Amino acid sequence: MSPTTASLIETEYRLGAHNYKPLDVVLSRGEGVHVWDIDGNRYLDCLSAYSAVNQGHCHPKILEAMIEQAKKLTLTSRAFRNEQLAPFYEEIAALTGSHKVLPMNSGAEAVETAIKAVRKWGYEVKGVERDKAEIIVCNNNFHGRTMGIVGFSTDPDAREGFGPFAPGFRHVPFGDIDAFRAAITENTVAFLVEPIQGEAGVLIPPAGYFAAVRELCTRHGITLILDEIQTGLGRTGKLLAEEHEKIEADVTLVGKALSGGFYPVSAVLSNSEVLGVLKPGQHGSTFGGNPLACAIARAALRVLTEEDMIGNAARMGERFHQGLTDIRSNIIKEVRGRGLMLAVELDPAAGGARKYCEALKERGILAKDTHGDTIRIAPPLVINADQVDWAVEQFAAVLRD
Repeated sequence: MSPTTASLIETEYRLGAHNYKPLDVVLSRGEGVHVWDIDGNRYLDCLSAYSAVNQGHCHPKILEAMIEQAKKLTLTSRAFRNEQLAPFYEEIAALTGSHKVLPMNSGAEAVETAIKAVRKWGYEVKGVERDKAEIIVCNNNFHGRTMGIVGFSTDPDAREGFGPFAPGFRHVPFGDIDAFRAAITENTVAFLVEPIQGEAGVLIPPAGYFAAVRELCTRHGITLILDEIQTGLGRTGKLLAEEHEKIEADVTLVGKALSGGFYPVSAVLSNSEVLGVLKPGQHGSTFGGNPLACAIARAALRVLTEEDMIGNAARMGERFHQGLTDIRSNIIKEVRGRGLMLAVELDPAAGGARKYCEALKERGILAKDTHGDTIRIAPPLVINADQVDWAVEQFAAVLRD
């Protein structure tokens, strides 16, 4: 007898740690923009596994690359070389204009790697006094959930009960260039920031903010680290979100869609200076840069560019944004976004976004609430115009009701 939705949810609750509160849908299959639950109901995925599935669920070309490599060699550790690593370096460096690449597994590992490397760079290259390096971060940031990262989070749920935390971080409001300027000291080695704050509710900084940030970082010898783990690889209608303001980071962090959702893969992309300070034995990962990960990432990058998914994200994002903006509802406070990274913020009087996400589920849309009153919308970049229009109809029906 096959398990039921209710029995699987009960088992999860009984045996699993309660560190997530998912919608009560049990998924079993995915293809393109759609997923199916164990009862055969089809949904339009408007989360894309937090932008890890930009290329669509189970993209056949990425799947083929994964199967072919899995038949040959999956893991060597970095104690030995493998034939997929150098081509991966070459292809991602050419695509992004990077000079050095350090592959890891999760986005949080990429963030931790960047923090380690930039502190070492601060001491050995910039000349900051030992153990005095400071990194500026933003309020309401989200860079992962490791101990190092939650230590500079401002989210009480992320921090409470997990201290003591490592020092060396200064906080500024996101999008406030004057606050950033005032926070700079002789010990500042880096500014770690998301181009768009996703978990905070898809918050977009004022026009010109990142151009001004880039100028200040250059003037003061500060490494600009852009966390593009969610915003990168086509999500905002550009390969990297930094392109919207025509700037270049010194260090760029990518992950999630780097594998198209098939495997945990992340990477630190850097100028030669920052990653150049790392020597053998000072940082590493058993699985980072393994041949299976590299083969998958190469295929994921190929389909992203060859199938015009980035251009489609720009076009469909504009269509989706306009459709949501046209909904007439007293409970909609604001619609915002860039490309296919969108959000609908509801009036607090509406009673929270969770119940609207549950109502959308009943109409075949899977979206996620964040920060209480905001619905995040991030479908795979392969979504077409008819699917966007149908999705807008569902949002309109729920939000008008």
